[in-house]
Amino acid sequence: MIDPLSEAYGRFLASLALLGCAILMAMMFIIVGDVALRNIPFPGLPRGLAWSNEISELMLYLITMCVAPWLLRQGQHIRVDIVLQALPPQLAWSLEWVGDLIGFVCCLAIAWFGTQAAWSSYVSGAVNIKTLVTPEWWALAPLPLVFVLLGIEMIFRMIRLQRGPRGPRHDAVSAA
Repeated sequence: MIDPLSEAYGRFLASLALLGCAILMAMMFIIVGDVALRNIPFPGLPRGLAWSNEISELMLYLITMCVAPWLLRQGQHIRVDIVLQALPPQLAWSLEWVGDLIGFVCCLAIAWFGTQAAWSSYVSGAVNIKTLVTPEWWALAPLPLVFVLLGIEMIFRMIRLQRGPRGPRHDAVSAA
């Protein structure tokens, strides 16, 4: 039962990663458009897009939020495992469990506090005032959602670790 659920979840994370790629492409078009408008005079058009920096910053954040769970699933997150690779396999496997459990608890804590921050921002009506004026919670809302997704992936990681060989993971080993 857990395998089909894990596969469906993996496909969902892959679709989020594709959304991150689409956001990256859109960001590229915005930046190119801004630079072109600043440097090539087009009659009737503004000299640049005043909001492009602000939107690009938000897009970088959204790209990270979309791609992070997929990267964790692929084992492509940042990982320093030189000690795990040098330890006896059973001890390294146990430490993998500890790391996953700590990661899961951290994901839950960040999701909880992120939800509180987003809700507080929504209730208070806080706004970001830059070139654009937007509700602050718009930027805060993706954070708890993504950390719930990361927490779910941590559970799947623990299941895969339990089913796998008793040793450190080899999915993102930096040194062979």
